Amino acid sequence: MRKMSSLTAAMLAAGISIGHAQTAATPAAKTATVYKQVGCGCCSIWAEQLRKLGFKVSTLEVSDLPRTKLAYGVPPSTHTCHTALIDGYVFEGHVPLDLVQKVLKERPKIAGLAVPGMPIGSPGMEMGTRKDAYDVLSFDRDGKTSVYARR
Repeated sequence: MRKMSSLTAAMLAAGISIGHAQTAATPAAKTATVYKQVGCGCCSIWAEQLRKLGFKVSTLEVSDLPRTKLAYGVPPSTHTCHTALIDGYVFEGHVPLDLVQKVLKERPKIAGLAVPGMPIGSPGMEMGTRKDAYDVLSFDRDGKTSVYARR
């Protein structure tokens, strides 16, 4: 288990600064840093699904996850068990991987996507055949959210 020594060091390791998204897709777009609660299994499943898509994933278990979310501008109403940083975007919770790829390809002017809560059937939360309906929200640097997709 690796712990974050400082928020600044983690941000540098992730290759982004607060409020400044990278503007062009580069080979680094295949690198993901996932901050997760200590011992959370569903976060690990979501990260493994990213790996299967070809992403190089670094997982950091942190004891003060809300602080990390605050530093990356994740709206409090969307907080869940993990936060991923990929190519200048923030992905909060169990965001469908096809939407992660869509954002990285299309480069919309958003800070990231979030799936509040832990809906059954979302990536990392697969439990049998049950699939709850849920919204995927986009958010901007001011914390304003809007529905990006419905699942």
